[in-house]
Amino acid sequence: MDRLGSEIRRTFASLGPQAELGAILERWEQAVGELIARNAWPSRISRDGTLQVATADSMWAFELGQQAATIAAALGVEKLAFAPGPLPDRSVAPPLEFAPPPSPELVEEARVLTSSIEDEALRESVQRAVLSSLRKGA
Repeated sequence: MDRLGSEIRRTFASLGPQAELGAILERWEQAVGELIARNAWPSRISRDGTLQVATADSMWAFELGQQAATIAAALGVEKLAFAPGPLPDRSVAPPLEFAPPPSPELVEEARVLTSSIEDEALRESVQRAVLSSLRKGA
C-alpha cells in the first residue's frame, strides 16, 4: 500500500502546481463563503504557484484583491490573482433519482428468464439487464 501511495504522490508531483486545483475547488465555497463563490471561482494555478481566480467582473476582482491575504490563508495557498473571466454554471442540477430495490417477484422472473444460459458470468450479466428492463416496465 505504501508503495502505491508514493507512486501516486510522485505522479501528482510531476503535474506541478496544477495538481492542487482539485483540492482547492473542494474547499473553495467553505473558505470564501457562498456570496464570493457565486461571483468568483478558481480557474488554474500558474507555474509560479499563484492561484488564478476568475471573477464576475472587474469590481469583484478589485474587491477580492483587497482580501487576497485573508482568502489565501483560508485556502492554504501562498498567492492569489483575480481577474474577470468565465465562471462555472452554478445552476442546480436536478437530483438523481435512485430506483428502489427490485421486488423479489421481479428478481425471480429475471432468474427464470435467464436460467437456460450456461455461462455463469454471461447469465448474471444478462440477468441484470433483464431485471433492469423489467423494473422499467413495472
